[in-house]
Amino acid sequence: MITVDDLRVTFGDGQREVRAVQGVSFEVAAGESFGIVGESGSGKSTVLKAIAGLVPSTSRVLEVNGRAAAQRRSRADRRMLQFVFQDPYASLHPRQTVDDILREPLEIHRVGDIDDKVKAAIADVGLLPIHRFRYPHQLSGGQRQRVAIARALILNPPILLLDEPTSALDVSIQAEILNLIGRLRLRYSLTSILVSHDLAVVAHLCDRIAIMQLGQLVEIVSAAALRSGDVTADYTRKLIAASRGFTRASA
Repeated sequence: MITVDDLRVTFGDGQREVRAVQGVSFEVAAGESFGIVGESGSGKSTVLKAIAGLVPSTSRVLEVNGRAAAQRRSRADRRMLQFVFQDPYASLHPRQTVDDILREPLEIHRVGDIDDKVKAAIADVGLLPIHRFRYPHQLSGGQRQRVAIARALILNPPILLLDEPTSALDVSIQAEILNLIGRLRLRYSLTSILVSHDLAVVAHLCDRIAIMQLGQLVEIVSAAALRSGDVTADYTRKLIAASRGFTRASA
């Protein structure tokens, strides 16, 4: 469903040039849940944005559903691939109600039965009818992220890109959102890429995981290998050790 070969993203030029992504290559099969992990600044979110066409990039191959992705994506391209951003407090328009937010993509893509689709999308993500005409500031962080997920799925895209969808939320509701994503991915047979710095999150939701460091792909491992520590790269072993290093007793 997604093929990336020698993906590169550079910001600035001259002395200010930053090579955010350098020669990253991987494939994601239809229906697969693929994860990308790494420390802050490793380039994992930039890879996701390059696939979505949100940042300029170069590559030997960048294909979505067997078609080369143009630098300027068509309306059909954008309908096929939807994005859930990290911060639910910034990704929703503050002057639009939930109804407005969910209607907008349907109106842009001229989809019929808008009222029924909005009602169904709200129910799909576990919100109530009373939330439909509320503004983002009247919702909790978890409710806002549910709206963002509903907006991403309302066009029935085959591909969902998730950029640390729970890192800005309280720990008490992170599991709820992750379980919701898992249920919806299976229900709609979605192909997904999940970016996170949390190894436990990607091991729970993803089939395979790419490890990134300083803009480069270190290795790709299965979720089972990540959980057992059966990896080849020293950097991956350090990430695993670091994720296990913080305990309540040592805090």
